Amino acid sequence: MENQFGLVYKDALKENVAGKVNIRTVAYEANGVKASANVYTPANYIEDGKDLYPAITVAHPNGGVKEQVAGLFAQKLAENGYIAVAADAAYQGASDGLPRNTDNPAYRTEDIRAMADFLESFPGVDNNRIGALGICGGGGYTIEAAKTDKRLKAIATISMFNSGRVRRNGFHDSQLDSIQDRLQDAAQARTKEKRGDEVEYIGELYTKPVILSEEQLSKIPAGLYRDGMIYYGNTHFHPNSTGRYTKSSLINLMAFDAEDHVDLIDQPLLMMAGSDADTRYMTDAVYKKATGTDDKELFLLDGASHIDTYWKEPYVTQETEKLVSFFGEKL
Repeated sequence: MENQFGLVYKDALKENVAGKVNIRTVAYEANGVKASANVYTPANYIEDGKDLYPAITVAHPNGGVKEQVAGLFAQKLAENGYIAVAADAAYQGASDGLPRNTDNPAYRTEDIRAMADFLESFPGVDNNRIGALGICGGGGYTIEAAKTDKRLKAIATISMFNSGRVRRNGFHDSQLDSIQDRLQDAAQARTKEKRGDEVEYIGELYTKPVILSEEQLSKIPAGLYRDGMIYYGNTHFHPNSTGRYTKSSLINLMAFDAEDHVDLIDQPLLMMAGSDADTRYMTDAVYKKATGTDDKELFLLDGASHIDTYWKEPYVTQETEKLVSFFGEKL
């Protein structure tokens, strides 16, 4: 049975059944455009009822959309009594905005604030118990939002990816010698956009599932990028998802760093990462600099890589249990 909600993760809801977790697609304004989001409500939720529920914003990875891992954890949270919203970033997924696949840190951070705005007006939400979960790039932007938006009372990340540091310095700081050249290239790309020329992108657009041979996969560096190609291109392919972003985005990305001023976070903080993830250094760096809160925990998933934390067991169960315990105590 094809999923009527477009969800591509395991055990995703296929229909709304009375008395169980339900999902609804909503739209609201974020960054001056129409944002598309899915709201998951707990079993026996009654819109005009008297019960108040804790609620969570869920921010998706770079290249991802709400129907993938963000939806998975939003559903898991709803199964445990939370109202959860997973939204496509502005200019991405089913949300509006041109040029497509713009990755502007200010927009991505505002997306999270806009989810909180939405939750504050959603029936049944306890506005004093709103938390935030960010995955991969959405984790870095959730960290950014939490620095100043104190409506977010508890902050959690999974496999946090510091987009600014990587776009500026390269993965594992491997491109420090080409920063200025890449900025010049990004500036030229912006000029072309403003002239109405074809938009330049970094990365690939996949319009259908891509199954690579072992030989083809072997040419992609092992770890995040190879596993990500399998996840986004094949096992969890979604037509709205893409690994590309506008080259002009680098003008904004390269001046951003989730590590900056992270001491402004004074809320409870849970950061989860795979012990074997090649991205773990980003979680470690932010966690170390988060000196504004004494209520913080680094939770490592033994043996997990970055992408493993999106969908593989036993990691999803371990993450869910940790999130439910964390938000249950801190909210």
